[in-house]
Amino acid sequence: MLTHEREHVLAGHRWRFQRAGGYDHVCLDTGADLVALPTLDQKLWAALACPTRGVEFDARTLDLIDTDADGRIRAPEVLAAVDWALARLRDPDTLLAGGEALALGAIDTRHEDGPDSGRLIHACACEVLRQLGRAEAGTIELDDVADTHRLYATIPFNGDGVITAAAAGDDEALRAALLDVLQVCGGVPDRSGVDGIDRERLQGCFAALDALAAWRDDGGSGPVRPLGADTAAAAEALAAVQAKIDDYFLRCRLAAWDAALLDALQQDAGERTLAEALKPVRDAEALAALPLDRAAPGRPLDFGAALNPAWLGRLQALRAQVLQPLLGDDRSLDESHWEALKARFAPWFAWQAAQPHDGPATRLAALPAEALARLRDPDLRARLQALVERDEALSGQFAALAALERLIRYRRDLHRLLDNFVSLREFYLRRHRAIFQIGTLYLDGRSCELCIRVGDIARHALLAAAGNVCLVYCDCRRQEPGSGETRQQAIAAALTDGEVDELAEGRNGVFYDRAGLDWDASVVKIVRNPVSLRQAFWSPYRRFGQFLSTQIEKFANARAQDIDRQLAGSIGPAAAPAAANTAAPAPAAPAPARIGGFDIARFAGIFAALGLALGAIGTAIASVVTGLLALSPWQLPLVFAGVVLAISGPSLLMAWLKLRQRSLGPLLDATGWAINARARLGPRFGRSLTALPKLPAHAERLRSDPFAERTPVLRIGLLLLLLGVLAVGGWRAGWYDAALLDLRRWVLAHTPKPAAATVPAPAPPAAPARAPRSCYHPTVARSGISG
Repeated sequence: MLTHEREHVLAGHRWRFQRAGGYDHVCLDTGADLVALPTLDQKLWAALACPTRGVEFDARTLDLIDTDADGRIRAPEVLAAVDWALARLRDPDTLLAGGEALALGAIDTRHEDGPDSGRLIHACACEVLRQLGRAEAGTIELDDVADTHRLYATIPFNGDGVITAAAAGDDEALRAALLDVLQVCGGVPDRSGVDGIDRERLQGCFAALDALAAWRDDGGSGPVRPLGADTAAAAEALAAVQAKIDDYFLRCRLAAWDAALLDALQQDAGERTLAEALKPVRDAEALAALPLDRAAPGRPLDFGAALNPAWLGRLQALRAQVLQPLLGDDRSLDESHWEALKARFAPWFAWQAAQPHDGPATRLAALPAEALARLRDPDLRARLQALVERDEALSGQFAALAALERLIRYRRDLHRLLDNFVSLREFYLRRHRAIFQIGTLYLDGRSCELCIRVGDIARHALLAAAGNVCLVYCDCRRQEPGSGETRQQAIAAALTDGEVDELAEGRNGVFYDRAGLDWDASVVKIVRNPVSLRQAFWSPYRRFGQFLSTQIEKFANARAQDIDRQLAGSIGPAAAPAAANTAAPAPAAPAPARIGGFDIARFAGIFAALGLALGAIGTAIASVVTGLLALSPWQLPLVFAGVVLAISGPSLLMAWLKLRQRSLGPLLDATGWAINARARLGPRFGRSLTALPKLPAHAERLRSDPFAERTPVLRIGLLLLLLGVLAVGGWRAGWYDAALLDLRRWVLAHTPKPAAATVPAPAPPAAPARAPRSCYHPTVARSGISG
């Protein structure tokens, strides 16, 4: 996008916000919103940083955005990515469409600056499509450029200046020449990883070939080859004996210079023993070191005379291949002719010394004649050079291949990242799962969609506690089929609906990741917080029931222990006999009254206490029932509602406050995010994150349970209702007056009285008022038992 276009968009831009989850999300629905994003106050952004790993997002795209490679995406890097993409697209709305393909017409080719400009990106896309055989296609896909190794292996020219055998196509001669050059000069790895040749190696091969050819051309002239085609063999025979013959003529010259040296040169055997004289004959190496013949001043080398046996074969080869062709059938060789022969072969030896001996030349010399002729073909050379130049010409275009991949990825992923970074619309609008939601946990008859990958469970639980969210931490394991490798990860799942009373550590469930793979999940830690108002309503009653169950269990255990102690005491050993003394025993206390071993006095107090308790309970129940019956029908629901509110009200109030304070921020902050918004998880939104079991629509339920209780619940309810009606009716009719009076007399009779106190006679009961709905029933008042 050009600068003046950007300024025009910013001039009249108006932001739009959407309320969701308790705060305002900025709407990034148009290209103008993306252009104006740098002007949006970052205090309105949902997040200011997020990690590049542990989220359900393309890791390659995140690495491209993370320019400093620190593993975190920050707001400036997001703005830079948006600005880079907009500068290379004609229409900003292109970033909103998404998708794996990018239209070539969407690339802005009006900029020429930089190696990753829009024009170079466009040229690179066109060249890739042309080499892939889709030159007429108007779009390029991410799969075409994502795997560069596969792409470079598919296309013959990739801009690195190295050509492989694939660049020759169907031209077999060109392919063979390219392979010859590769054999002579060695290869350099192409971007695809295959060895090829570049300009330097190609020119080096041609230079070595030209030098070899020039050397061979020089060796074909007359002075170099005195014997023509036989020159090489003759020169080899001459070189084999040249040093030895030179030594012979040197000895002869020394003998002519000083006759006194003759005996030393001949190594006179008169002064040696026979063993010493015959030793060189037995040793071949020592024999070869002796002179060819006896030296004398001016004496030629006579091939018919007796010569050193170690050199006879080589001397005969010299005579046959050199002397006879050049000097005729001469049996002797004097020093002047020998020097002339060496002069005749000096050009050959000089030409041989001038032969190129570097690596390419040596390998060229080993090639067959047809290969050398092929490489010397000027047309073939020009075509090889053209292949290298064609590949080099694409260097600028393929330098933009990474930028092309980056642009396609930004076009596909950038808008989704903004909807999870600048705002949390993807999470709160429930159109797609947010990038921090890694899967779904099925546990305790529900499915939890808000699952986050965590590293350190203890640290995460400590930081996430401020979110007031009920969290279940699970250790997830999966064994890969085939390899047997076990993968492991830790997750935190938010429970936002249902009940969690039966949830405990050690429970097992199943976790499904975003790819659909199932993991074995085991609960290792639970952070308990209110889950729903329904659970908060029943929580006091459940706690009361648990309290009663615990107290009854304790009472039963205590009574069982008392009985065990009594039984142990009754069957214990008899008392030890008294000591044999004459002292009179102390007067014994009167034994308690017993009937058949039953201690009457001990249990009289117990019965009295039970009587008092029963009386108090009966009085309380009578008072409650009397009070309820004294109310009008419309007042009864209000009384019950008040009682329920008094019991469940505090729990509901605390749960309601905490449910409204549930926040997503601490959960994500503990995983490396920097949440900038007050992202609430209200009750209604929380219910959408946790799904409870529900029968499918139009499902049929068969109620015939073969293991159901035989007494139906309806019958028990009707029976209890009937008993209640009879009890209340009998009480109002005075059926229980006599029983209540007897119970009162029994309680008073068994209640211990102080010795000095006197019990006054009960006052006669006052006549009850005739009000139809008094708080005291007439019969109860006559019995002397008040409410």
